[in-house]
Amino acid sequence: MDNLITFSITVFTGFFAITNPISNMTVFVSLTQGMDKESKRDINKRANIIAFIIVTVFVLLGKFIFELFNISIPAFKITGGILIFFIGFEMLQSKQSNVKSIKNVNIDEDIAVSPLAIPILAGPGTIVTAMNFVSNVEPVHIALVIGIFMFMSILTYLTFRLSDLIVKLVGTNVIKVIGKIMGLIIAIIGTGMVIQGIKIAFNLMS
Repeated sequence: MDNLITFSITVFTGFFAITNPISNMTVFVSLTQGMDKESKRDINKRANIIAFIIVTVFVLLGKFIFELFNISIPAFKITGGILIFFIGFEMLQSKQSNVKSIKNVNIDEDIAVSPLAIPILAGPGTIVTAMNFVSNVEPVHIALVIGIFMFMSILTYLTFRLSDLIVKLVGTNVIKVIGKIMGLIIAIIGTGMVIQGIKIAFNLMS
């Protein structure tokens, strides 16, 4: 039971850091600027549902994908860890991708799918993190990962829905500081994945 609680806390921390709803809500505000409340709610809901479906598919089909492309768990953990580390490192450097820097958006464009669902909410870092949590684990762990990401999707939805109010109350500077903290956590998670991959590859697991 204690192991499941520890696992759940680790998964939640990883997902919260990589999806970063507090930092990403400023992106949502920018992308939906000029839209009415109903349109914002619709885009918010669809983006989170699509992101949840994408991550769930990769979680459930992770082992099949490994077998299909002959991917070993150590290779995945090392490569995925390096990818996640650099995502966190860029966040620490306050760098943003071109997707997150969009300021002018056509309201008729389906931004719920792209860029919100992909790659902001369900980008490579999120997918790699999710698949790492379910690699070589029991079905109960897979169910926990899906349930926790569902909770994260609901939390992100609520954060986006209250985004205008939160930005006014908290301010962009505090949000940037939170983004840097999340970047540090992501970099640490990435480093941990690399260490796990090396231990498994060389049979160093204790």
